Amino acid sequence: MNAICGPTLMLIESMFFHLRSPKPAMQPQSMARIAAFAAACLAVSHSPAQAEVDYATEIKPLLAKRCYSCHGPDQSESGLGLHQAETSITEGDSGEQLIVPGDPDSSHLLERIVANDDYELMPPEGEPLSEVEVELVRRWIEEGATFTKHWAYEPVQDVAPPSIADAIQNHVAVQAKSNGESVQIDPVVEAWAESNHPIDAFLLDSLLAGGLTPNAPADRQTLIRRVTLDLTGLPPTPSEVAEFIRDDSPNAYENLIERLLQSPHYGERWGRHWLDLVRYAETNSFERDNPKPNAWKYRDYVIRSFNEDKPYDQFVKEQLAGDLVDDVTTESLTATGYYRLGIWDDEPADPLQARYDELDDLVAVTGQTFLGLTINCARCHDHKIDPIPQTDYYGMLAFFADVSRYGTRGDQISNNQIDVSKPGLNGAYAKLDAEQRKLEEKATQIEQDGITKMSAPDQRATEGPKRQRQRILEKKLRPLLTTDQRKRYDEIKSALNLVAKKRQELPNREQVLGLGKLKPIEETFVLFRGNPHSPTDSVTPRFPEIFKETPREMTPDERRRVFAEWVTSQDNRLSSRVMANRIWQHHFGRGIVRSPNNFGGLGVPPTHPELLDYLANRLADGGWKLKDMHRLICTSQAYQMSSEINEASSSIDPGNDLFWKFDSRRLSAEEVRDSILAVNESLNRDTYGPSFYPTLSAEVLAGQSKPGQGWGDSSEAERNRRSVYIHVKRSLLTPLLSAFDFPEPDTTCEARFATLQPGQAMSLLNSDFIHEEAGKLAKSVRSRLPEDSDNRAFVSAVIEQVLMRPALDVEIKEGVELIDELTKEYEVSPERANALYALSVMNWNEFVFVF
Repeated sequence: MNAICGPTLMLIESMFFHLRSPKPAMQPQSMARIAAFAAACLAVSHSPAQAEVDYATEIKPLLAKRCYSCHGPDQSESGLGLHQAETSITEGDSGEQLIVPGDPDSSHLLERIVANDDYELMPPEGEPLSEVEVELVRRWIEEGATFTKHWAYEPVQDVAPPSIADAIQNHVAVQAKSNGESVQIDPVVEAWAESNHPIDAFLLDSLLAGGLTPNAPADRQTLIRRVTLDLTGLPPTPSEVAEFIRDDSPNAYENLIERLLQSPHYGERWGRHWLDLVRYAETNSFERDNPKPNAWKYRDYVIRSFNEDKPYDQFVKEQLAGDLVDDVTTESLTATGYYRLGIWDDEPADPLQARYDELDDLVAVTGQTFLGLTINCARCHDHKIDPIPQTDYYGMLAFFADVSRYGTRGDQISNNQIDVSKPGLNGAYAKLDAEQRKLEEKATQIEQDGITKMSAPDQRATEGPKRQRQRILEKKLRPLLTTDQRKRYDEIKSALNLVAKKRQELPNREQVLGLGKLKPIEETFVLFRGNPHSPTDSVTPRFPEIFKETPREMTPDERRRVFAEWVTSQDNRLSSRVMANRIWQHHFGRGIVRSPNNFGGLGVPPTHPELLDYLANRLADGGWKLKDMHRLICTSQAYQMSSEINEASSSIDPGNDLFWKFDSRRLSAEEVRDSILAVNESLNRDTYGPSFYPTLSAEVLAGQSKPGQGWGDSSEAERNRRSVYIHVKRSLLTPLLSAFDFPEPDTTCEARFATLQPGQAMSLLNSDFIHEEAGKLAKSVRSRLPEDSDNRAFVSAVIEQVLMRPALDVEIKEGVELIDELTKEYEVSPERANALYALSVMNWNEFVFVF
């Protein structure tokens, strides 16, 4: 499944026409088709006993996508709605009953989805339901058509890992019965059993039940590259690979994981995942796209929090209510920069509409990031799929009633900048400010006395801009003053210069982006169709009704704190699941729930719900420590599997839903750039600090309304820093990163696309950046080789430095031939030929992919 940035809600074309007239009993050909579908589905079953069909994970998503547009919560044509039991089981206007629990043959729904007549067949447009889908609906009706509650709205279950021994025993029994002979246990299965790892227990149980066995372990060179990139976003060095391969101690792999988790680069890698979710950028978007001062300090807060292994619940509380916690610190105030990351229009046509658009963005990002709920879908009407009424949307919005707008056209600082200077510093500045005001008042009195003696044009000129006034005073004031006035004026100017000098000697005031000023809390109303100019009923802060919880007693200025405490409560059935799923997602390429921002009805059901609940409990019960979750996942046999394709397994589970192999992946945008800098040894590994500006071509800068505006010029050392420190300007994203699917930062990004498209090849073959870095790589390799080394030694060294493995003979042969061809046939200089060969290696799949 492709990764998708932001929430997507697509209601596929309608499934049923109006059912206006009574229909005859089910036609024989339709009944025959149902029988054929059932036989076909039963034939592909790998287990003699099928599990009971689950409405929440199997039936509801199917009906939502194919039926709800005409027979759902928004409209129920012919009085028939499939979103709840009451409207599905009762008779429609035509007298037909869509669903007769326990009796598929009498259920009109089944008749219509297998009808031979195009007029009768549902859905009326698009592909008919597949044989497997029809069989699923038939079995569900046969089993009683129970409308169970959606899985994500149920409390997290206290699940114990299944017994691996029992799973193997059941597997052996089934295979023996099927084959009529004894079954040999796969050595890989035996290894999983010996590891006794809880994650492996869950996965092996489902793998064996599905007739699958896991892949063999990856080799050590593959494994160290995989885990190093996953945890730090950087490739290992050749020496680190060689050392790990040589290390035969029993704890070598665990020690490797620990070293990576203690690296400052861990926070840079995993902090970037979080920045995707909260749509981090350093400018406001729209035409002017002005900068957000000190936005980089929020980015550093995130990176530092991951490096320090800050408990996730504390991390969340600081962002949602860092100014309201018991111990308010510079760090917790910096965390409230979360509220200032969204887009902001400094000149809206409708200021009230703009205000509610910003609040909607906040509700959307908060609901999806922390809870995995698309609460924002209820802005204009009750949620179409999930049980989230419009009052729930505005009840959540009421928690944020004190969040002021980012700024105003005339003041783009006060609301979003918090002074966090050291105690006493503001007092020192205030004393100098007061002294300066007094001196300026005295100077102004003398100046005004002189101005009265000037000509009328000069007097009018002093009433103009400050710079013009100062120019007139410098030229014409002194001759018009008395001797005593000149003396006092000079003394005042000297005193002002002394004040300015004292101010320069003081440390700079420190400010952070955050909730600089709050908005007075006003009554919150449900808005008719989301229109801020049409308020209806008043609403107070409330949690979504699916949780059946009410906020505790609170004062108005406690609202965000109460909300933050609820989000991070161990009883919250979504917070721990959502974060556990995200950690899994970034290790395995996709989550146990493949729609990590949407755990609702149109989200993808979990492939392993018991495993998800187990991980959620481990996270919460373990003090919300994320590094412990990394240790747990990375030490599993499942994570250490090979990514090799097994044809037999692929035929059973082509999507790898059961995790029988490790899914290879393309490097992320930042990993591509950072890996290039790492292998040519030019990477600046300094952490934290203001963002830098990579060099952009004039053609790229010309894409702005004012070319080059807001784009700085950083030193080469700064430009060699990691990509997470690149200045993120919404209207001018770095082209190399964009080519490799860097997300648009206007909305939350749950998972990036991982495309393979021509722009990537152009960037890695033709850009000025890659040619410059390839030259550095060639020089780096040559500098370590003896002066008399030939091209064979050079080719071998390049491959080892880039791919962290010995070069194959055929690779050396082809590399030497390429260099010879460039120098002899195309008369390229040896240095340039070396650089071009180095460039070619950085384009190999082995460099751009993690296996």
